[in-house]
Amino acid sequence: MGRFAKRIVLFLLVNILVVTTLSLLLSALGVGNYLSNSGIDYSSLMAFCLVWGMGGAFISLALSRVMAKWMMGVRVIDPASSTAGVEKQLMDTVYRLAQKAGLTTMPQVGIYDSPEINAFATGPTKSRALVAVSSGLMQRMSPKEVEGVLGHEIAHVANGDMVTMTLVQGVVNAFVMFLARAIAFAIAQGTRSRDEQSSASPFVYHITVFVLEIVFMIFGTLVVAWFSRLREFRADHGGASLAGKQNMIAALEALKRNFSPQNMDPETDKPALATLKISGKPTGFLALFSTHPALEDRIARLESTV
Repeated sequence: MGRFAKRIVLFLLVNILVVTTLSLLLSALGVGNYLSNSGIDYSSLMAFCLVWGMGGAFISLALSRVMAKWMMGVRVIDPASSTAGVEKQLMDTVYRLAQKAGLTTMPQVGIYDSPEINAFATGPTKSRALVAVSSGLMQRMSPKEVEGVLGHEIAHVANGDMVTMTLVQGVVNAFVMFLARAIAFAIAQGTRSRDEQSSASPFVYHITVFVLEIVFMIFGTLVVAWFSRLREFRADHGGASLAGKQNMIAALEALKRNFSPQNMDPETDKPALATLKISGKPTGFLALFSTHPALEDRIARLESTV
């Protein structure tokens, strides 16, 4: 099975799991039916939105390490069998930085075959984290630059950014669902004719919910992106503390250099651009949707620190 097919199958399986789990939870809590002929039960609606908004985010977080391994083809390095070579160097660097960051349980260290320059950290908790890099990153960056990248990823783990961003996304999801349904109910009630029954029009209600969720999710995305940019600056600072300021700056400079138009390979580097969000400095309104600050701003922020 190809990688793309695996991603599609995994996406479907995860969504089936999420829907089934949350549906059973809502049934057990008895908060699924928040609409009735007499009106809307706002406490049940809030519980419904919290279960769907937070539950889906945390189920995805719980499965994040497994999903990353399967989707990206990550090969986890076995500490017992890796005694030399690139894998040994990678594992030793991650462990050294993790110990310096105060992690009591070492993250799993993985590598996956891809010419793109990419690295990521994921996992549901600090003690069940995965730090993985592409083979292209190991080949195209110097050891000091790689150490800067790894310092940044370990800082994400030490800062608990995976859980923090899941909480933020879950809260945003819950508020979007709640506001869309509460406002849609009021609009549907206001548009019904006097001759109709007391309940709001289901058609008007569901169409309005659909439209309002799109609108509110756009604004919610702005909040999540803003918070993500703050966490990236913090991870840069943490990476500088762990791997050294110059190594962290060198890593960012290497990313800037490799992803410049004249050096970028349009075939191999496009996936990394989509993952790392480092395709240049966004301008205008689009900058508000960027989850990562521009490389120029990240470098300048580090250079200004003592």
